[in-house]
Amino acid sequence: MLLIKPYNRERAVEYALRWALDRNPLFVDFTGIGGNCTNFVSQCILAGSCTMNYTPDFGWYYVSAEDRAPAWSSVEYFYDFMTGAPTFAEQNGGIGPFAREVGREEVLLGDVVQLANSDGDWYHTLLVCGFDGEEILVCAQSNDARNRPLSTYTNAAAFRFLHIDGVRIEINDDLCYQTLLNGAPIDAPPSA
Repeated sequence: MLLIKPYNRERAVEYALRWALDRNPLFVDFTGIGGNCTNFVSQCILAGSCTMNYTPDFGWYYVSAEDRAPAWSSVEYFYDFMTGAPTFAEQNGGIGPFAREVGREEVLLGDVVQLANSDGDWYHTLLVCGFDGEEILVCAQSNDARNRPLSTYTNAAAFRFLHIDGVRIEINDDLCYQTLLNGAPIDAPPSA
């Protein structure tokens, strides 16, 4: 059974501020070999969700540089996973954080901004880590940034904003049922 838990925006932002100008040794750094921006934002969202989706090809997870979902480190696949693009939604079982594209005015701390070039190719992923009046401040890697004003990304031809709505988690209520059926207290493990 899938349930929705809140996305912890404060933890995502705290992680972003801690690691924006450094690298967490638990994750490979793709700077110089394709870019580290989406990998970094995925780490931030993991800090705020503590849930990964291990579905091969269509999930969102990181085990190692060789064992990760495309959505973990690719701008477009990240977008498809988070917004539930049809192929991803059908394949991934719905577990993990989820988002929807919103207008700039709906952006909150811990949300995501993606940038496109003049050809319409989405090339960069940023995490919203603060506000200065109307200005959105972001954290990013590859071109490392901590509390950088979004307005300074003057080469971007377009922006899209992803509001993280929550995190789907799977709850197994069979354990509770089997425990009750066996006449044991619910907090006790079921007998074999």
